Amino acid sequence: MKKILITGGAGFIGSHVVRRFVKNYSDYQIYNLDKLTYAGNLENLRDIEDAPNYTFIKGDICDAGFIQQIFVQYQFDGVIHLAAESHVDRSITNPMAFVETNVIGTVTLLNAANHFWKDKTDKRFYHVSTDEVYGSLGEEGFFLETTSYDPKSPYSASKASSDHFVRAYHNTYSLPIVVSNCSNNYGSFHFPEKLIPLVINNIQQNKPLPIYGKGENIRDWLFVEDHARAIDVIFHKGKDGDTYNIGGFNEWTNIDLVKLLCKIMDEKLGRDPGTSEKLITYVKDRAGHDMRYAIDATKLKNELGWEPSLQFEEGLEKTVDWYLANQKWMNDITSGDYQNYYKEHYQA
Repeated sequence: MKKILITGGAGFIGSHVVRRFVKNYSDYQIYNLDKLTYAGNLENLRDIEDAPNYTFIKGDICDAGFIQQIFVQYQFDGVIHLAAESHVDRSITNPMAFVETNVIGTVTLLNAANHFWKDKTDKRFYHVSTDEVYGSLGEEGFFLETTSYDPKSPYSASKASSDHFVRAYHNTYSLPIVVSNCSNNYGSFHFPEKLIPLVINNIQQNKPLPIYGKGENIRDWLFVEDHARAIDVIFHKGKDGDTYNIGGFNEWTNIDLVKLLCKIMDEKLGRDPGTSEKLITYVKDRAGHDMRYAIDATKLKNELGWEPSLQFEEGLEKTVDWYLANQKWMNDITSGDYQNYYKEHYQA
């Protein structure tokens, strides 16, 4: 039985990865390590929390002694590392938290894997990263796996640093690694500080929809379940030491995305067309705001056979339906009441 450690498994992307591995690989034991910060939510995994091949571990990836202890205790065969501080705005106000989690935490895990995986031939350290490490694109072109790094925010700088450390451990110690860099994710269980769940929630409550600058910044959007599927494929079939870009092959300006969400929400809530658009409010642009991200995921398609399963409009409608059907989840996570569940069930 393979023993796989997934860090940050109670978060948005991590919970989808944990669920996929628990359900699809009954011969694997999946260990979900999460610190349960504000964005970690065990309610995301209620449907699989009693599965016989699933174990939750509460802990901090920056705690070297603790990380060494669980490597000894569980004898992991693989690590899928998703635990990270990920919100650009928060990185601008508190960059040190991003250095600690994204850089120190990653190196702490690398040290443990390198120490305990003496026979490294059948092990794998998979580091999940972001397209933001590449910087900002002009009107044309795409990020490739060979694109030079040019991070613009404390968040992307911290992720770029962690990427470099992962590759350095491969080159220096022959640690078996793969790295992926993904575009913006969307879907269920997304913490509502991010654009799409924020807009959905604010429309329901008739609150302003804040748009940075003129809303002309462009992002490539990736359905989170497609991302989890890509992680599955790369973990099992990716070439040792390689990097894979994961993108949704669809670019949207922020303002066009928000207007599409307004249209969908008006239809779902039975409101007159154009009602929600009146909530759009333009606010001062974010410092160092990258203009455009766009990923070329051709390598992943050609070498490993992955491609997105949904068109963006279809995925977005599916996402809206999920949030409307799971209002209690949204209310709990925005109120903080879900933390009481942790205190009752996970005191460690």
